[in-house]
Amino acid sequence: PLQPQRAKPVPKTSRKSQKKKREPALASSYIKQVFRHYAKMPVARDAYQIIEKCCEKYFKQLSDDLEVYAHHAGRKTVEMADLELLMRRQRLVTDKMPLHVLIERYLPMEYRKLLIPVAVSGNKVIPSK
Repeated sequence: PLQPQRAKPVPKTSRKSQKKKREPALASSYIKQVFRHYAKMPVARDAYQIIEKCCEKYFKQLSDDLEVYAHHAGRKTVEMADLELLMRRQRLVTDKMPLHVLIERYLPMEYRKLLIPVAVSGNKVIPSK
């Protein structure tokens, strides 16, 4: 007599191998919000994809440059001086436009408090080094 064939068991794959690893990136909603703020006019949806790619390339180049500056100085940590040097080379920071003016102009108050030293009562400076 004929016997029914048994189905071959399919090997189970782990969920970890199925997940595609993504590189960290800025949220697309954040990029749209910032671009809308500075563009002051409507922007087509397909233009945002190009803007996101440009932002990704810009920040990749920025991080690579900061890494090179720290390596050149013999350090493994990027410091504020590296960022200021990069901004000077990009001509964002000049003698007429120092870094703290850019910080005050474009960053929210909670970040300003962390980056710009302020003297308070009791002869203390915040943030302390």
